[in-house]
Amino acid sequence: MNAITKFRLVNPRPEVEVHLPDGRVLSGPRGAVVGEFLKAVEFSAPVVAADVDDELRELTYPIKMDSQVRPITMSDSDGSLIYRRSLNFLMEMAFADLFPKAKLTIDHSISFGGYYCQVSGRKPLSDGELAKLKLHMQELIEANLPFEKKEIPLQEAIDYFKSIGYEDKVRLLNYRRKNYLTLYRLGERMDYHHGYMVPSTSYLKWFDLFATNGGFTLRFPRRHAPTELEPVKSYPKLLNAFRQYGDWLEHLGIGNVGALNDAIQAGRVHELVLVSEALHEQNVAETARQIAAKDAQIVLIAGPSSSGKTTFSRRLTVQLLALGISPYPLELDNYFLSRDETPLGEDGKPDFEALEALDLARLGEDLEQILDGKKVQLPRYNFKAGKPEPGEHIQLRRGQPIIMEGIHGLDPRLLPPTLAGRAFKIYASALTQLNLDRHNRVSTTDTRLIRRIVRDARERGYSAKDTISNWESVRRGEKVHIFPYQENADVMFNSALVYELSALKPLAEPLLRQVPYGAQEYIEAKRLLAFLEWFLPIETELIPENSIVREFLGGSILKDFTNWKHN
Repeated sequence: MNAITKFRLVNPRPEVEVHLPDGRVLSGPRGAVVGEFLKAVEFSAPVVAADVDDELRELTYPIKMDSQVRPITMSDSDGSLIYRRSLNFLMEMAFADLFPKAKLTIDHSISFGGYYCQVSGRKPLSDGELAKLKLHMQELIEANLPFEKKEIPLQEAIDYFKSIGYEDKVRLLNYRRKNYLTLYRLGERMDYHHGYMVPSTSYLKWFDLFATNGGFTLRFPRRHAPTELEPVKSYPKLLNAFRQYGDWLEHLGIGNVGALNDAIQAGRVHELVLVSEALHEQNVAETARQIAAKDAQIVLIAGPSSSGKTTFSRRLTVQLLALGISPYPLELDNYFLSRDETPLGEDGKPDFEALEALDLARLGEDLEQILDGKKVQLPRYNFKAGKPEPGEHIQLRRGQPIIMEGIHGLDPRLLPPTLAGRAFKIYASALTQLNLDRHNRVSTTDTRLIRRIVRDARERGYSAKDTISNWESVRRGEKVHIFPYQENADVMFNSALVYELSALKPLAEPLLRQVPYGAQEYIEAKRLLAFLEWFLPIETELIPENSIVREFLGGSILKDFTNWKHN
């Protein structure tokens, strides 16, 4: 009798509960969208999506049963991507309204929060036209127009894009394995975007446009200040590095991922690999010639994680040796202070990434003596004991430069003023410019993360879950210690390779599929898997042993390269 009393069939309640991570519970009508539930609570940043029972959902997702819900704000990685993607869509639609015969390409990202955009099919936008575009975007925002989501058969989507002349999208969709495509509509126009969107234009309040070197930059907030725009900074060297890569892509005839897939399917993989590697080698050789011409005594190499700095520095060494110059590698890690002297971060823990964690006085003194031709005993850091110990004695010959690789290489505080003029500074990063199509970017960050997932699994035994979990901390360090100084470089080396995601895909996908459902990293793994679906795979056997990408795939001939002559 008790069992019958406790357990019985009932009609569904008219209301459901939403349980937030902080323990608060919201109640509302069954079937109401998650965005309406979350409007009942104030959050520290604008909410643009939600994690519903461990799945990323748009704010228009209906809640049909009691659910665990985590709001996704513009301060979150996923929220930031959703805001930027939606802003791109708004700009694209506004641009098409005003300049229907021109083409807009969203080209690459800018470190202070923005995308560099180019216009083709007409002359660059004048200041007046750019102001008109901004005003039209603001009008659409004030009108609070919905982004209507629609799933249609793939062939119908291909036919639509053919009808409006979007051949790059048609080319890419020919390789889509699913038989449908999700499009978003604003007014009379539609497009697809790689990921979720905000519900309507009214969410996109924070942006700006300004003219930049023949194109323009779309500004948006960074995650740490989600409702503010960072000050505009000049970035001519970064822009030139991206333009050089664009020239490489044009030389290869690969303007987007659809064209890359066409080339792979047509059997042009050997050509793509060989020419891409030759372009890299030309760049490394030219950098070596500049170092020799300047008679630089210190070569500083900096760049974000998984940018291929190690392989680049060794290929640079080979080119310097070919010029009769034998550099000596000085490891900055050996100049760490004792652990009890290491400065603390905001979390109260030792901040080993801070510049102040290095013994800068000892470093400057050693460099001065080495460059004066004196015999110097270097420190060797004992990481287990957490303190420096006496290391090897070195004495370099005249004309023998020092190579130092590390995150602080471009920070002007690293070297004393007496040595600053004797240094040649290099910024290395994977500055990807190969986009899915003109409106859907391939993120440089995604490229580096996929590189790191593959390398971490092979060299350190880390799972993709581990690497994704640590990635946020890595990115924070880059934003503080690397990106603000990138324009200090004498040379920017772009380590991106047009074919690399096709090469990394067969190794990355199985690792990403192992991230368990319900783990916090699952959403990111699912996003990266969806992204990699657009690429046809290639065989890794085709890739030369000295390639940058071998640093991540394995099999690099430069891994144990130690041809140093300093005695």
